[in-house]
Amino acid sequence: MSAGSPHGSEVEARSMGRVDRLVHRVLRAILEGFCRVFWRLHVEGRDRLPVAGPFILAPVHRSNVDFAIAGAAVPRVMRFMAKNSVWKYPRIGRFLERMGTFPVDRSRADRGALRNCERALAQGDPVVMFPEGRRRDGDEVVDLLEGPAWVACRNRVPIVPVGLGGTDRAMPIGAKLIRPVKIHVVIGEPIYPDVPLEGRVPRAAVAGLTEQLRLAVHQRYDEARRA
Repeated sequence: MSAGSPHGSEVEARSMGRVDRLVHRVLRAILEGFCRVFWRLHVEGRDRLPVAGPFILAPVHRSNVDFAIAGAAVPRVMRFMAKNSVWKYPRIGRFLERMGTFPVDRSRADRGALRNCERALAQGDPVVMFPEGRRRDGDEVVDLLEGPAWVACRNRVPIVPVGLGGTDRAMPIGAKLIRPVKIHVVIGEPIYPDVPLEGRVPRAAVAGLTEQLRLAVHQRYDEARRA
């Protein structure tokens, strides 16, 4: 299927080459510099991130700038999901694929996107998954999707809760422009799935990890907002 297809969720996550990773690192460094100047970005808890190997980064989701902040906060090549409508523009779609991004259809349970998460993890890269799915309003973290916990359990990788404070003011839902407000990021301790090393993943393990993640994201979000 072409990169410009409206059904971009069928695009497979590609393996990133050495040049692609170099470009990714340069762009990430530029992005972090911008965020530190424009939003006075402060990141707390970077030392809690796994220094090697795959994991899932699970931030709270209150703004369209959350993607940029998550990318700037973690000093590694990160893999993202982007809404599949972006793939209507072939050049943008191809560039995003080279940068390790893959599409997701947010109107349904997109199993293809979850498989792409697993492919990226198998390549040794961290993956950003917003457990709330779409952007939410308010100070509470409720009703998480089970996709991130399911992927973490199936692939036996840790999931890292993240609170983003100030992004809802930097670009509120419905806003067209970004605002220069302070943004504070709190990275929590990795949560390791309590599952057998091999075999099927118990349904109860996914539900339990989802609730554990909800509480951890809520706590990190409270800390980030207070800061």
